[in-house]
Amino acid sequence: MESKKPDLKVKSILISQPEPTDGRSPYYELRDKYKLNLAFRNFVSVLPVAAKDFRKDKVNILEHTAIILTSRASIEHLFRLVQEMRIEMPTDMKYFCVSETIALYLQKFTTYRKRKVFFPKDSDHLINDQIIKHKVEKYLFPQSNSQTNELYDYMRKNKLHVTPASIYKSTSSDLSDLKDVYYDVLAFFSPTGIQSLFDNFPDFQQNNTRIAAFGSTTCQAVLDKGLRLDITAPTPEAPSMKMALELYIKGVNNGK
Repeated sequence: MESKKPDLKVKSILISQPEPTDGRSPYYELRDKYKLNLAFRNFVSVLPVAAKDFRKDKVNILEHTAIILTSRASIEHLFRLVQEMRIEMPTDMKYFCVSETIALYLQKFTTYRKRKVFFPKDSDHLINDQIIKHKVEKYLFPQSNSQTNELYDYMRKNKLHVTPASIYKSTSSDLSDLKDVYYDVLAFFSPTGIQSLFDNFPDFQQNNTRIAAFGSTTCQAVLDKGLRLDITAPTPEAPSMKMALELYIKGVNNGK
């Protein structure tokens, strides 16, 4: 990724996640409102954890009453394991999804009307409040083998019964085609995404690129790499990445 001359206005943003396949994303609102060049690119590739390796962790899916779903990968690999292990999911299992987009994706794997599915009421809120309202649940938290998650830390802090389950492995994606591409803002959601940036571009120089990070562990990963952290979420003023980006854009684009 190359740098360019200073221009504080934000005209382009790269979201380091896969583009939603259903055409729904809060970032599209930003794109249209501020006439941005918006792109999505998954910085992290996913590999499956085999059922035989999952069994070694001695995690019993059916001992739990609720499941946290943070990504399409977590849904895909959860139900892949369920099928491989010939597990029949209880009809009263609860699913807590970090966004409506994730909740809608869940419909591909289970009959929606027979399940209890929870997700934030809009893109500017988090699932945390709904989880806290269901303190008695025994939560399963499917995730990557190398993942650190803000929501998981939040649940532990609030003394909820939550069990992490490594169901897939995260590795850096090949981003070589972005070598000569510039974006005003790079938005990251995990330390793995930051590592992928440097795996692909060891000599990356931030210069005038703004870095946005979601979650304290992602923010710390940015700082650990010696980068400047320009935009953070969640905060009281901006509980979502979309809101944090919009607040920043309003400031540097003169409110336009």
